[in-house]
This record gives sequence, structure tokens and C-alpha cells, in this order.
Amino acid sequence: MKRWRALAGPGKEIFFAQVYQPGEWCESDFTHMESLGVTIGGVPLAHLVYHFVLCWSNWETGTVCFSESYESLSQGLQNALWKLGGVTKYHRTDNLTSAVNRIGNPETFTAHYRGLAHHYGFASCKIQPRSPQENGEVEQRHYRLKKAMDQALMLRGSRDFACREDYEQFLEQMFEQLDAGRQERLREELQVLRRLPARRHQDFREVECQVGAFGTIRVLKNTYSLHSRLAGECVRARIYAEQIEVWYAQRKVEVLPRLRGENGHWINYRHVIDRLVRKPGAFENYRYKDDLFPTSQFRIAYDLLREQEGPKRGNQQYLQLLELAAQESETLVNETLRFFLSQAGPIDVGVVQERVKTGLRPPAITEIAIEPVDLRIYDQLLEHEEALVP
Repeated sequence: MKRWRALAGPGKEIFFAQVYQPGEWCESDFTHMESLGVTIGGVPLAHLVYHFVLCWSNWETGTVCFSESYESLSQGLQNALWKLGGVTKYHRTDNLTSAVNRIGNPETFTAHYRGLAHHYGFASCKIQPRSPQENGEVEQRHYRLKKAMDQALMLRGSRDFACREDYEQFLEQMFEQLDAGRQERLREELQVLRRLPARRHQDFREVECQVGAFGTIRVLKNTYSLHSRLAGECVRARIYAEQIEVWYAQRKVEVLPRLRGENGHWINYRHVIDRLVRKPGAFENYRYKDDLFPTSQFRIAYDLLREQEGPKRGNQQYLQLLELAAQESETLVNETLRFFLSQAGPIDVGVVQERVKTGLRPPAITEIAIEPVDLRIYDQLLEHEEALVP
């Protein structure tokens, strides 16, 4: 059967090597980086890299991002083009929903992506569905990049970084090392690249939102709070890759973290506390109640106040603490609560208010120093045992 298939059976899929000319083609795609086990301050960093590659010279660069959104695509592509210093004739990507419309739409590419392409003057191309080999240059570079980063992280001795900026600097150094041997071919590409426009294209989408009676807006199927004074007003939300700017009357009034996924919520207690202290009964069954505990100290204090004063009075006193944090200093209130909790005594809201308003900081947490164990004592035990053996 095997012989028959080889001699008379149907043809098999084969791949066709491509020949590129300088300055004509570039490819880009997102790649997940979780397999590298990178952490920031001990916390796993679930992220992607928007990966950009020139097909002729294999020059590459990338941007850390957290979703395959249009905003991440726009930011990553523009970062690459401005770092490169020019624009290729064609840009090819896979069937990203952030750039490519669903089958049946008369337009192949989305309006936002068409605007981005028009701004830079490149022709847009996409691969066929389920055919990643058509984007072979960047797919191969995904593998090579992760392999090189894995080796570099092992040599570094740790996959943990103090902050995201340190990790991004490490990634940038990796691209510089990978591109070091491509400079001659890159110079040939730079001679024929098209000029960049005078400015970047906007990195955001803008939508109009109505602030509801709950003091919240819905953006990309997620809920965000705004200050109660904006209830009933119409605002504009500028959606970036990692944040949302809220504009009202030509002024930026709020910067919100962009939530990932759907049906999430981000409620800032500072937006609602002025109304909530006037309606303390609403706190008991408030839908977003868990968002009104800024730290674990606030949560523990809330539980203790309910035990001390009862549910109704406890809720009122906790809201007073929350109002104090909004008006004065959340950090100082948190430190004061930490001090009271360490004393294992009742929480006196009046004393907390007095300490915070006078700027009196509680004593620092006692540091416990443990001397390192001298492992030579184990050698002494072994030597003593050998001395006892006849």
C-alpha cells in the first residue's frame, strides 16, 4: 500500500521555498511566552510578544503585550516600524480577529487595521485559514527566539525580574544579540524602505459611553466605575492596549486599567465613597462590595468592626475608614490599621482618624533576623562519629 501510494496515489501537500527582495516583505504575529516561566517579583507573567520580522534580512523585534487586540497589534507594529526607521511594501499576518474580518464580510480587513495600513502606506496580506506555514518566517523566528531566551535565562541563573521594565530590557537585549549578525543585509533593506509618515497613527479606539445610575460604564463587555459626579453624563473612552482613558468635555478625567476577558469589573472606592457614606445600608449587599477592600488590612478591620459593633454599626464605621483613606492617605490608614491589628485589641475608628489626620505614623513592623546556620557543625559531628569507630 505504501508503495502504491508513492507511485499511483494522490499527491501530498508540499511547501514552496520563497525568494524575497530587500525592503518588500515583513511578517508579524503574536506568540505566547508562558513556557519560559518568567516571573515578576515571584508572580508568573502571563504575557505575549508581538513579533515582527523582515523576511529578507530576518531582522526582528517585538513588544510585550497581554492580548491579541487591535490596540496591541497597532502598538507593536508601530513600535517596530519606528525602530526600523522605514516601511516595507507588504505586511503579512495570520487571521487575527483584530485585523481580519470574519468570512462573509465584504471587506477582508477591519476598518481600524485598514486605517493603520493607509497611514503607513503598506499593502496588507493575510495567510489562508489553518496555514501557519504561509507565515513561515515569523513562525520560525518564534521558535528561535524562545530557544535563545530559554538559554539566556538559564545562564542568567534566574527567571525572576524585579519589575516589568527589567524584563522588557532583557527582551530588547535578546533582539539586539539576534540581530547582530544581520546588519549588512539590514543596511541593504534600509536603502529601499519607504519613508515613515510625519507622526504615529493613534494607538487607540474611541467609543462613546453613558455613565449609568450605578456610576459605571461598560467598555468591551467589562464594567468600570467613574466618579459619582459623572452619573448620567456621556463620556468618551479611548481604549489602549493596557489602559482606558476617559474623556469628558475635552478633558481627560480618568485612566483605568484595561481588563482582559469579558464580564469583569473594576470599581474604585474613591469614586463611590462620598455617596456610600450617605447610604451606608447599601453597602451590605452591594454587588461590587469585594472591590471596596483595598488591602487585606481593610478586610480584617471590616470583619472585626462587625464583631465589635454589630453588622449595621460595623458597616458605618468601616465606611468612615474608607472615606478617611480617600480623603487623606490610603497608605497611612493601612499602616495604622496594621498597628491596631498587631496589638490584638479592638479597633477605635476615632483614634485611627486622629492618628491619620495628624500624620502620626505607627511604629514599624518588628524585623526578625535569623542568623545563617554554620554548616561546618555537621562536619564536626561526622568527625566525632569517625573518632568513635574502633
